[in-house]
Amino acid sequence: MKRREFVIKSLGVGVVGSMAPLFGGLDALASAPSSTGTYDLVAVRGGEPIDMFNKAMESLGGMGKFVKRGQKVLVKPNIGWDTAPERAANTNPDLVGRIVKSCFEAGASDVYVFDHTCDQWDRCYKNSQIEAAVKANGGTIVPGNNERNYREVSIPGAKILKTTKVHELLLTTDVFINVPVLKHHGSTTVSLAIKNLMGAVWDRRFYHANDLSQCIADFLAYRKPDLNIIDGYRMMTKNGPRGVSTADVVELKALIAGADIVAVDAAATMMFGSKPEDINHIKIANDMGFGTMQIDKLSINRIRV
Repeated sequence: MKRREFVIKSLGVGVVGSMAPLFGGLDALASAPSSTGTYDLVAVRGGEPIDMFNKAMESLGGMGKFVKRGQKVLVKPNIGWDTAPERAANTNPDLVGRIVKSCFEAGASDVYVFDHTCDQWDRCYKNSQIEAAVKANGGTIVPGNNERNYREVSIPGAKILKTTKVHELLLTTDVFINVPVLKHHGSTTVSLAIKNLMGAVWDRRFYHANDLSQCIADFLAYRKPDLNIIDGYRMMTKNGPRGVSTADVVELKALIAGADIVAVDAAATMMFGSKPEDINHIKIANDMGFGTMQIDKLSINRIRV
């Protein structure tokens, strides 16, 4: 058995140990000091989704740092699968609802939520409980299942993904908030913030046929999210991205947030006992200059709720 497979299979009993680099104290991982009282990256552990989000945003300077009055916001969770929240295939609905509410509190005029789902879109939206959470907090849930709502864009600087069709919301909103769930993925080992952006394009077959990892990274040459919040309340440890049952899931009660999508993903890989450089699309994104996986250079706040 390969080391990475062993680590993933051992997460059910060893997850606390694998979290040590992030939550084992400030001396476990070097961190640049914060001169302003706010941080580049926040890792929260031990609370409910809303409580962890509130703590993280306080450390990042509040949602008002990212959303200004009158702006339109796009929130992109993972809603790809027709499963219940307990399966951890989709982003936690309570977290998504709180993010929508927080955007309005910061003065947003409109908050839209969508995903290009893999299973039937209306069942995904309903059974993930994300649709209800969005509506309860005043947001607008938008289907992502029709090609007519996608627009072709060019991606200067991309190596393979030179053009793609993106959902029109990426063209008409001011702020882009990326909210993936932390989980295993059979093709890319992990599915985190960078991987979650595949749900914003129409033709994912092109990715799989033309160097998946490079295409995933290339998308960042088009648009990087303004804020990334990784939902690790429940973590799918195997059989991703859809999962088979709740036996694939551990209740981790964790959340990682930051503006640098590469740094956020680099930190989250530690939850799988992996190194960022072992995940191809993260290393490629780092090497292309879309962010840094050298998180010891960043100011990190580790919070236990």
